[in-house]
Amino acid sequence: MSDLCWEASYAIARELDRHHPDIDLKDVSLTMLYDWTIKLPGFNDDPELANDDILMAIFQEWYEERNLT
Repeated sequence: MSDLCWEASYAIARELDRHHPDIDLKDVSLTMLYDWTIKLPGFNDDPELANDDILMAIFQEWYEERNLT
């Protein structure tokens, strides 16, 4: 797997879904999303660069991946 960075919202969403397949997305907070993302194998970006817009983009990708496929 290549390095994950904040700009790779779709790739991050796919990895989060792979690592947390049983989580109900209604229960996911931005704090949880942040914590899980920076702990992903292959995540290689500055954790301080995260903001709500980035986290919401990741969440949206995750939601769409889970519900539209």
